[in-house]
Amino acid sequence: MNPEMVARLRDIQGLDEISWWPLATGWWLLAVLVIVLLFALVSLVRNLWRYPAGSWRRHAWKQLRILKQKANRMPVQQLAGELSELLRRIAIARLGRARTAGLSGERWLAWLQEHDPAGFAWTRRGRPLLTLPYAPPDSSQDNAGQLLPLIDAALAWVERGTGRQHA
Repeated sequence: MNPEMVARLRDIQGLDEISWWPLATGWWLLAVLVIVLLFALVSLVRNLWRYPAGSWRRHAWKQLRILKQKANRMPVQQLAGELSELLRRIAIARLGRARTAGLSGERWLAWLQEHDPAGFAWTRRGRPLLTLPYAPPDSSQDNAGQLLPLIDAALAWVERGTGRQHA
């Protein structure tokens, strides 16, 4: 071997160490996906814990949410009737038929106010439940705005309610 050529040879250099930071785009996307999935899982578990499958609470909560979504597209009389019926079913599920089935008119509104843990003013603001189901079909759709706070109050009642529960 030629010593001159050997002197010109250089030793093999290793690659520079690859830094782990900043992360590549794929890792960022994976991190975002994991965080979103964790939030979805926590939300699902919390929802299932609060409203177990097959319970009256879950059914009532779903029905009230559907009713709220359809409120602006429904005739006012139908909306008031369905809300009133749903409130009765919730009351019966919560405290039993014997204590709630015979209530009507002002006594019904007073009972709702007495048993609402959020303290909604059912006797004052719940009057549309007594009159709108029987209003003429050409009633103003503006009355639906009176029913939306009642739906919200019913949702709060289902979420925070106390009392003896029946499955």
